[in-house]
Parts: sequence; structure tokens; C-alpha cells
Amino acid sequence: MNHNILTTHVDTSSETGLRTEEMLLNVGPQHPSTHGVFRLVVKIDGETIKEAIPVMGYLHRGTEKLAENLTYTQIIPYTDRMDYVSAMTNNYVLCHAVETMMGLEIPERAQFLRLIAMELNRVASHLVWWGTFLLDIGAMGPFLYAFRDRETILDLFNELCGARMTFNYMRVGGVKWDAPPGWIDKAKEFVQYMKKELNNYHQLVTGNEIFISRLNGIGKFDTKTALDYSLSGVMLRSTGVKWDLRKDEPYCIYDRFEFDVPTATEGDCMARYHLRMAEIEQSLRILEQALEQFPSEGEVMGKVPRVIRPPAGETYVRIESPRGEIGCYIASQGKDKPWRLKFRRPSFTNLQILPKLLQGENLSNMVAILGSIDIVLGEVDC
Repeated sequence: MNHNILTTHVDTSSETGLRTEEMLLNVGPQHPSTHGVFRLVVKIDGETIKEAIPVMGYLHRGTEKLAENLTYTQIIPYTDRMDYVSAMTNNYVLCHAVETMMGLEIPERAQFLRLIAMELNRVASHLVWWGTFLLDIGAMGPFLYAFRDRETILDLFNELCGARMTFNYMRVGGVKWDAPPGWIDKAKEFVQYMKKELNNYHQLVTGNEIFISRLNGIGKFDTKTALDYSLSGVMLRSTGVKWDLRKDEPYCIYDRFEFDVPTATEGDCMARYHLRMAEIEQSLRILEQALEQFPSEGEVMGKVPRVIRPPAGETYVRIESPRGEIGCYIASQGKDKPWRLKFRRPSFTNLQILPKLLQGENLSNMVAILGSIDIVLGEVDC
């Protein structure tokens, strides 16, 4: 499992007279439970974690710097490779930033396709989390069910844009392709299927006594801590803060649909589990409305100049990804390439709290706490 002891030293307790050894345990970077090339150097005393130091950067590719030498359309495929589990939201936040600077109007049919694609991707992302999180803590079956159902979404994406994970689907001004004939009906069928299947997920896992006792009370933090660490998404909402950019700062056409923002107050791993499951339910609710109201005809690309040159200036936009607030800052000099580009990546920001959560915890809880944050390393390192 690539747990390598780096150094040891002896610590003598003055109170009990017992001699205990502290060890540095190297977890990763090639470790299945770190969900990518993420390294964690953990100082343990017996089975108690004294200190945890995250080491990141193994997947750094310099996306933001590379973007300075790329046209805006050329940057879109690079966003796919950041949060590769939810690439549609990455596509959107870049296009949204450019469109905001240029004051572009997006056709209604394109808006619907964007929203449907993003919410399907949100469901797929949470399915990956559900399956791998339970695999991390010892349950094999749910992983197979999650990936079975996610496969249906990937098949839909394959029909829509010719790719399963790195979509390159959004364009400044709209989307690359219209939905093929029959695609909307297939999406409707999936939504109805997934609503029933979600109940089976709960029957299989949510009420399991071993599962509940495994997660209750661990990795806990309060609202002040969440705000101090600038957490977002489920990590913030698990402390009782009702904040979702789809509701609080609506973008695309989210303000047309009815959905709730689930919150919890416990701030522990169990609360985060319940919230992500509830978010799947709310995404299906949004999809059901959007698919029913989908325009029967219309353009999928707005009126966009042949060469995209946002006016000189700067802008910052933010949207709600499955992991939290993802933002895009662009500084333009009126050319076809950005002068500066910066992404606010929720996986990176949310990961900051990990050392605090692990301090004083039992070593056996380490993987569960890390898994409950729901990081994607492509987005952490960028």
C-alpha cells in the first residue's frame, strides 16, 4: 500500500514513564485511497496522528501559465484536465468568464444544453465519490453499482460530444454540437431510472449500523472554521451555511428551476455523505424540469466574432461545481490570448483543512476523512 516509514525517534513520557515511538508514515503518492498522486506525510504516536503534512504538485502541468499562449478556444480542452471527474463545469466557467467580458448573448437552446450537461456531470461526479469513498472504508459492492450507473451518463455524453470524460463541449457563445435525435428522451429515461436507483443506494448503505458508527463524529469542524479556511460546496454546507451559487448568484438559467439547497449542522463525515446524496436527488430534480422544458428548436451558438478578443480589462466569475466554488479570473489586453488567467479550484482550497482535521485522530480514520473532502488531484495541482 506504499506506506513507507521514513524516520523514527523515541519520546519519553514524563507522566507515565512509558516509552513511545513516533513514526513518520509516508502515504502516497502512489496510493489508491489518495485518489491521485497526492502524498501525505503523517507523524503518528501509536495509532494517533500527531501531525499531517500534505505534499502536492506531482500532477502540476502549469495550465494557467500555458493559457497565456493559447487562444480562448484552445484553452477549453485544458480545463477538461483539471477536474476531470466534472469537466463540464470547468468548460463552462471559462466560457462564462469570456462571455461576461464580451457581453455575449447565449441562445436559449444552448443554455439548456449547458445546464443539462453540467447537472448530469454533477450526478456522475457524486457517483464516483460515493463508490470510491465506500471502497476506501471497506465496502466493495457500492463501487460496482456506482460505476454501472455512471456508465449510462458517460454513454449520453459520448453521444452528445464524442467524449466520455474530457468533453471539450462548451464554446464561447454556446456549445459545440446540438443534441442528437432521441438524446433528450434517453436522458429523461435515465433520470427516472436514477431516482429509483438512489433509493436502492440508501437501502444498501445509508442505514447500515456499521457504516453509521464508522463515520459519525469524525472529521468534524464548525462554521467559523469552514469560513476561516474559505471552504465551499458540501464542506461549507455541512456546517449549516446555506450557500449555493446556483441559488445565491444564479448563472446560466438556474433561476428558472425549483430545487433545494441541502444543509446539515454536524460538520462531520456523515453529514457530508448525506449532503452529497441529497445533491444527487436535487440534480435529478433540476434535470427533470430542464428536460421537460427543453426547446424544440433553436440555435446552439450565438453571434460570436470569428476571432475572440475580449476588451481590455479584467473579470472574475464563479459557479457551483460538485466540489464547491470554482472561479475564473481573466485579465485581458484586448488580444486573442489572455494576459493572465487564474482558476479558483475548490479541491485545492478545501484540502487546506486536512491537517487540522487529522490532528489527534486515529490513523484508521485518515482515509475516511480525506475521502469525505472529495478532491480531484488534477484540480488540486492544475
